[in-house]
Amino acid sequence: MSTAAAAAPPPAMAGGPVRRLSDLLLRRRRLLLLSLLVPPLLWLGVVYLGALFTLLAHSLFSIDEFAGTLIYEPTLKTFGELMRPANLDIVLRTITIAAVVTVLAAVIGFPVAWYAARYARGRMKAAFYLAVMMPLWSSYLVKLYAWKLLLAKEGAIGWFADRLGLAGLLDAWLSLPLVGGPSLSVSYTGMVVVFLYLWLPFMILPIQAALERVPASMIEASSDLGGTPGQTFRNVVLPLAMPGVVAGGIFTFSLTLGDYIVPQVIGTSALVLGQAVYMQQGVAGNLPLAAAFAVVPILVMALFLTAAKRMGAFDAV
Repeated sequence: MSTAAAAAPPPAMAGGPVRRLSDLLLRRRRLLLLSLLVPPLLWLGVVYLGALFTLLAHSLFSIDEFAGTLIYEPTLKTFGELMRPANLDIVLRTITIAAVVTVLAAVIGFPVAWYAARYARGRMKAAFYLAVMMPLWSSYLVKLYAWKLLLAKEGAIGWFADRLGLAGLLDAWLSLPLVGGPSLSVSYTGMVVVFLYLWLPFMILPIQAALERVPASMIEASSDLGGTPGQTFRNVVLPLAMPGVVAGGIFTFSLTLGDYIVPQVIGTSALVLGQAVYMQQGVAGNLPLAAAFAVVPILVMALFLTAAKRMGAFDAV
């Protein structure tokens, strides 16, 4: 028996249904692509988007205030309830907190990303990525309750403030109505600090990627033409890095906008959008109002993403 004959597959295997199907998919690449995409698209369309659209559809219904039952008649009455002062305050408060977290993350993350893009090399760059990504490897709740202990009056931050003679300044800061609370662990300031810790890596990495694409020759040309470091930053570096800043802002803004666990543990008694959705749906049983609250971050992010696309942010994601 020859070697070629010994290596040949059995007739059943050569002409089996699996082989014929494999040949068909290789000849028709579009059919192969469709077979690969259909399962995840069905999962996304039926399970995720289907559940989301079902929730949002309830925002067009109303609830009988006396019987507590749903009235399945399309109406904009529920959206009108969002214009009540108490509900409007929740919307504005959440957007403001998300905007503050995004701006502070950009201010803090830009120098770190600049160092990584321009100066870190070899092992130093590897250490940078490790330091930035390491907080993401631990449990969300573990980090949250660790910060709860750090921000408490008897925690490490309060102890250091007392040793440095800054306890009075900290108490004065916490007495301000828009930033303070009984302690850092129950205040707007503490909430922003925790959000910054959680989402800062999502701001640093897009900025770092955008800064690495800034040609060093352009910075040198600006210096050769007499530009000061400040002028070079404003006119050369910042415009070219802005898509990365906006890309990072997409992550920090959207994640803050929809989070309800941090405000529940760290925040004050004032509600944010995530808490409002949870309370109306799970506690009050008012599913239409919960759905109407859920529409708000979707609309806000749609406007945000439209502006981000015009600034070229998707190229830096």
